[in-house]
Amino acid sequence: MKKINICAFSSLHILILFFLVGCYQSNKDENAIELQESSPLVSTIKLKPQHVDVYEELPGRVRAVRVAEIRPQVVGIVKHRLFKQGTEVKAGQPLFQIEPAPFEADVDTAKANLLRAEVTYKRAQDKELRLRPLVKANTISQQEFDDIVLQRDQAAAEVAVAKATLARRELDLQFARVTAPISGLIEQTLVTEGALVSSTDATSMARIQQIDNVFVDIRRPASSLEATREALAENSGDNPSVNETKIEILRSNGLPYPVKGHILFSGINIDEGTGDVLLRVLVDNSQRLLLPGMFVKTKVLRSRYSNALIVPQQAVLYVAGSPHLWSIDLEGHAHLKPVKLGELIDGQYRIKSGVEKDENIVVEGKERLEDGILVDQQQWQEPEVFITSMTH
Repeated sequence: MKKINICAFSSLHILILFFLVGCYQSNKDENAIELQESSPLVSTIKLKPQHVDVYEELPGRVRAVRVAEIRPQVVGIVKHRLFKQGTEVKAGQPLFQIEPAPFEADVDTAKANLLRAEVTYKRAQDKELRLRPLVKANTISQQEFDDIVLQRDQAAAEVAVAKATLARRELDLQFARVTAPISGLIEQTLVTEGALVSSTDATSMARIQQIDNVFVDIRRPASSLEATREALAENSGDNPSVNETKIEILRSNGLPYPVKGHILFSGINIDEGTGDVLLRVLVDNSQRLLLPGMFVKTKVLRSRYSNALIVPQQAVLYVAGSPHLWSIDLEGHAHLKPVKLGELIDGQYRIKSGVEKDENIVVEGKERLEDGILVDQQQWQEPEVFITSMTH
């Protein structure tokens, strides 16, 4: 009987032990499920240093590389217009014909005067040669011979004057045909056939603009220019030059023109009224897409960073007005870190300080986070419509 009681007591202990183990395992599974359910799911990115160029949009005005106003160099009546308005002309191409008859008559007169002067000179020279032996023989006086030599020299000077006059009259005849001083696009004519023109007229006959290359004059704040120089100096070991920065010319819809431009110079004077400095850009305009006087937007390099850390704009959280980021450590715990923000570049902030490379930063799912909480992570997928202007 005693043996039966011992067996029953032992069986009771075994049953109690199994019950306790079962309860412990059940509680452990429930705790694991509860912990898993309480860990929020967040989307993160890993910070990687990138090369970033920061641009700014500035207004600009297109100007022709060369502008030539066509003006006559002689006085006369316009006889013919020799070009088609609004077309390309070449340097030296005839544009207007001024009545040449008066200038042709002046040339003929100058030729006759030259011939007369040459005859006079020849006669004085022959006379000097005949009298030279006589002066040596004392047949004539030295004074008389000196007068003959003087007449010869005076005749030679008159020949020179006649030649210069003829050259000038021939130039006037040449100027009667007005030619293009440069190649380019000629605009409308400002005079008609039959009009009297002269070099002192206030209005030109026409105007030519060379636009295969054009200038784009950009007005840039002096503070922005200084920031660019400082950024280039900080991120490059060489002596930086604003003239080496890239320039894009933008259409009204924000898309760039298919043209190339580079800065010729940066002005040394600052406009006292606006505080701006002039940047002049030379643009290849072989397709004639840019016209003089056109207002355009330009995309000018402001800063350059070789090892920038950037995060999407929605990753930044403001606490009491200060920017913060949620960072996930190696054990999967979330920590809220204050950061300093740099430029906003097409929806992404450059981080100046506060986080390091290779940190996991929360982009989505910040609502349920608190400091130290364990989280589940997944890679954040960048939206397809997100476009960045960075160069990697």
